[in-house]
Amino acid sequence: MRMKNSRWLSLIVLCTGFLLIVVDMTIVNVALPSIQKDLGFSQSGLAWVINAYLIAFGGLLLLAGRLGDLVGRKGVFLAGLAIFIGASLLCGLSFTQPMLIAARFVQGVGGAASSAVILAMIVTLFPEPLERAKAFGVFGFIASGGAAVGLLAGGLITEAVSWHWIFFVNLPIGLITAVFAIRMLESDRGIGLGEGADVLGAVLVTSALMLAVYTIVQTSDQGLASTRTAALGAAALALLGGFIVRQMRARNPILPLRVFKSRKVAGANVVQALMNTAFIGFFFLGSLDLERVLGYGPMAIGLAFLPVALVMGVFSIRFSAPLIDRFGPGAMLAAGQLAALAALLLVGLGPMHANYAVHLLVPMVLFGLGGGLAFPSLTMIAMADVAPAEAGLASGLLNTTGQVGGAFGLAVLATVAGSRTADMVRSGIDGATALGAGYHLAWLVGAGVVAVTLGIATLALRSRPAAQVELESPCIGCEAAA
Repeated sequence: MRMKNSRWLSLIVLCTGFLLIVVDMTIVNVALPSIQKDLGFSQSGLAWVINAYLIAFGGLLLLAGRLGDLVGRKGVFLAGLAIFIGASLLCGLSFTQPMLIAARFVQGVGGAASSAVILAMIVTLFPEPLERAKAFGVFGFIASGGAAVGLLAGGLITEAVSWHWIFFVNLPIGLITAVFAIRMLESDRGIGLGEGADVLGAVLVTSALMLAVYTIVQTSDQGLASTRTAALGAAALALLGGFIVRQMRARNPILPLRVFKSRKVAGANVVQALMNTAFIGFFFLGSLDLERVLGYGPMAIGLAFLPVALVMGVFSIRFSAPLIDRFGPGAMLAAGQLAALAALLLVGLGPMHANYAVHLLVPMVLFGLGGGLAFPSLTMIAMADVAPAEAGLASGLLNTTGQVGGAFGLAVLATVAGSRTADMVRSGIDGATALGAGYHLAWLVGAGVVAVTLGIATLALRSRPAAQVELESPCIGCEAAA
């Protein structure tokens, strides 16, 4: 039996590893103008500094999560961390465009491997519902805090030193995390490759997800309705269809379709995809609005989003667990969705040239409250019905739906915003006002998406208090694991 303090120390190690991933996702965005100027990227070429990472990260999450179940989650976590650290060094040393893009792809591989198994390891460390809720709250705090740290650190490091150092800072933190992970994390052997070594299925799903993410990210140049997008999307769907057929016939499928028999597992993944659309859209378009319409600099943008991270972090780490234990994850998910819906409506219906203290501070707080309540609750619901032997799969699946769904949703929201802006410019409206109108319309669409998730959660994710959920929910895959 592991000591209680040891389990919480292990959680800190896992969350620090995830912090590297989250910070890297946001810190690079702030440094993009400096990278473009130094390496001579075109506007479309610069997007591949982000896209190369996203394709590898989104495409490999599901496979990495399942590999954790099969060969051991600690080994997959450490391997991913090592790849991420090595790729970060290459990113920092990059002096040409192809070198940086290739290093970012490898960095995405490492990020997928390490982050895909973290939720499963938390589930294993904390089997008791209340402690698990607290652990997911800490995880949510790290995720939200990491986003703010990335925004602030990106501006500070880029302005004070150079963009190369946004990657170099990963090295000492990553190495220290790896040392503590080797010492603190309990070793596990997994259930063995013979229980799920579906090579063809792995190739099909990884190809389908990578092509799907590529299809989504190239819409910024080609458009959602272009022939190229339609052809690539059809190819991705065909690969995904082939993967599903393979899983129905394979003796040891990489993704046993029985996991979707759970109404909560299936519903939680749909809600995760749609909620990420709203949250990613809010941060991405909000950053553009603060920069292009309100004239904020990199540090000011980071500070503007700080209330979101602080409130989300406080509720995740302090209040979400007792609230979930008392009222149930379903009720707290609904409360978080309502808070996020109110925030999006406030910014969407607010003035184009907003005063931060008057018009934006309250939505920022509400958005943080929404995330702090919704995401720990949603994670508990998604992981509750899954056998321990398939927890890595469920973790990778939840991360995958969040990444792919969020990427697709952001592409839709960006298209909506761009179309609205173009229409207003053609009608003679000035550029800043037209940009603001586009962002505001996208936020209103995001509010509609959150309203849809509220309906799905009400119908599919009704739940009792956490302790009852743990005792009464059927365990998908337990029979197979036994």
